[in-house]
Amino acid sequence: MDSLTQIVLGIAVAEVCVGKKLKNRTFLYGAILGTIPDLDVVIGLFLNPIDGIMIHRGISHSLILFLFLSPFLGWIISKIEKNKINFLGATSMVFWCLFTHVLLDMFTSWGTQILWPLNHRFALKTIFVIDPLYTIPLLLSLIIVWKTNKVLLRKKYIRRGLYISSAYLFLSCFIKLYALNQFEKALTKQEIQYSEIIVKPTAFNLILWNANIATSDKYLLGDYSLFDSQPISFTSYAKNTDLDRQLIGNSDFEKLKKVSEGWYIVSKQNETLYFNDLRFGLLNDNPKQPQFAFSYKFIQTDSELKAVEVTKEKRDGKRLLQKIFKRLKGN
Repeated sequence: MDSLTQIVLGIAVAEVCVGKKLKNRTFLYGAILGTIPDLDVVIGLFLNPIDGIMIHRGISHSLILFLFLSPFLGWIISKIEKNKINFLGATSMVFWCLFTHVLLDMFTSWGTQILWPLNHRFALKTIFVIDPLYTIPLLLSLIIVWKTNKVLLRKKYIRRGLYISSAYLFLSCFIKLYALNQFEKALTKQEIQYSEIIVKPTAFNLILWNANIATSDKYLLGDYSLFDSQPISFTSYAKNTDLDRQLIGNSDFEKLKKVSEGWYIVSKQNETLYFNDLRFGLLNDNPKQPQFAFSYKFIQTDSELKAVEVTKEKRDGKRLLQKIFKRLKGN
């Protein structure tokens, strides 16, 4: 999830763990601990851009790291707050702030390698990386807690915020299952044979959902709004395996294949090859020149072809949001 949401969640968890003892100092520790797993983004700035993408939500989001990091940070905090909190209490706070960060990230499309060093990413794909309806209840509860001194009232308000946000998160799971069922029924009705399907929400909402479907020779992309009255339609994109073969053995290409979990197509424009990650949809669906949200252009250097992410313009994002807002109202 976005940084603000993780900070807010970290503070809420810290408040539940040690709010009685640390009071408003939980805001400091929760904000720091809620941010720590995402420091892999800073590390990625010093790496090859593709390597930076590969490590994101890897070891920094792993249970094994948290088991080592929690007692270390817990010891430091217990020394700083030696008259207020002991080692076990501080360690527990650290672990739960870090662990809930990862649990929340697991609901997004990118997912996490919580069981690193295993390569598998756990991604439920039920919520977009920024969703105000998850964040706002927690944020409002923290504002009230900041102004409240009574322990019982602080606990009441923070738990209420967590209950509401958590209920919204679980609601996203049920809505996804419903949307998945609608896509599967549409595929069956249209007699489309497929091997795999992934369904995920569009930006900032749980009303409009996208689906990626893999067939033997192409990928199908479709969307479905809870307010739709017309049948679901799909747009097909050839797998372009002939273009794949031109990149076999290229280091960046092999890494991007791994990152995309196989959901990609290679396209060609003006003799330049592009790697398009299908999991995050399109910025525009121009049939002649579609632009995917995450696309990488292969540029010839002195030694080899290197992948460089295609820059996204602000106007592209604005147009996409306008399209989503219009589409979620139904077809």
